Amino acid sequence: MYQHKIFETICKPEDLMLRELVRDFVNDQIMPVRQKIDDDEHHEIVKQLLQGLANIGFIRAIFPEKYGGSNMQSAVSLGPSLEEIARGDSGIAVALACTLWPFMPAIWANSEAVLDYFGPIFCGDELKIGCFNMTEPGGPSGGGGCDIENLGMQGRKISTKAVLDGAHWMLNGQKIWASNSGIADAYLMVCTTDPKLGDEGIALIYVPGDAEGLSFGNFERKAGMAADRNTTTYLDNVRVPKGFRVAGPGEDAQYLHANLSIGRLASAAMSVGNAQGAFETVLDFTGNRVVGKSGKPIRNHSICAGMLADMAIGIETARITYMTGAYRFDHPEDYGEIHSLEQLSYASIAKVYAADVAVSVTNRAMELMGSYGYVRECDLEKYWRDCKIIQLWEGGAQLGRFDVCRAYYDLPL
Repeated sequence: MYQHKIFETICKPEDLMLRELVRDFVNDQIMPVRQKIDDDEHHEIVKQLLQGLANIGFIRAIFPEKYGGSNMQSAVSLGPSLEEIARGDSGIAVALACTLWPFMPAIWANSEAVLDYFGPIFCGDELKIGCFNMTEPGGPSGGGGCDIENLGMQGRKISTKAVLDGAHWMLNGQKIWASNSGIADAYLMVCTTDPKLGDEGIALIYVPGDAEGLSFGNFERKAGMAADRNTTTYLDNVRVPKGFRVAGPGEDAQYLHANLSIGRLASAAMSVGNAQGAFETVLDFTGNRVVGKSGKPIRNHSICAGMLADMAIGIETARITYMTGAYRFDHPEDYGEIHSLEQLSYASIAKVYAADVAVSVTNRAMELMGSYGYVRECDLEKYWRDCKIIQLWEGGAQLGRFDVCRAYYDLPL
């Protein structure tokens, strides 16, 4: 097995131990059932796997120790393990990552009301799921995912409204595409108190999954990522305590920007895991199947070896790129505050590049495996179907490239 020295270079021993623990879980628990996940209509297999990862301590790990967590918010610590999970099934990795993702702003801001309420729930033994709601349906005046996640729009296209009513926030609006929507126990809603205020109007507000006025549409039927449930979320006069807002005017926007950066780094890690799984699959297939007059395995023919080399080059460079981004995120004193344009730019480099690599690797692997790659039993087609959406979410590949440029020059809207 090729040794990925980048992990040993910048990870702590406990990070490496967690990665090995997760790798064993993936091999023993996810790989045997990964082909059944697409037909898991009631999400039973997915919940069992997520419960297994929760038992390892993955969900409670990010919470402060006072709630039973281990205060593990390092991007360097989380990245390699997310990559491993995605090697087994990137939908499982998404469902797990998007349970952690909504709580990062509350942890960064030390939002006591939020953490006191949700911390004990999510640090318990029973599996709990989180959801971060950004994207909206949009319309003639905009408001879609790209506009909300575009820092240049400064939240002016957010239509989900938060109105302070005494000691409570009243929320009204509609969200789409959020991972874990419809099955989560906690939701972080990206809202606005007044879109005319721009960033000052952005409000990040937590909503319990059983809140009155919260309802959902049907689950989307997608090409891949079956473990990642998505539906339309409706907020009709949903009331939550005033303290369930992350911080306040201006600060919430900064935490939203930071969450975009950490989300793109996680997306890069999951893309690499997906590509790694596809590469291991095609490497095994091409080593065992003989073609041509020479009687050589497929991978010993020069044209095929060149294709495999390009896959390996892409995977290794994408891994180094996202781990570099993780290190930068963990060291804001040297590389800029976690909400800075510099951090978002590099995280976007990692995400855009790794997602492109995953799409390229799975496409090339399909070419090498031919019809065998196209059938479920041979494992590859699931990687092929699953990885495409990573390239499209969080504003898509084009917005990601815009955000790369923002650190280098003033890019107009």
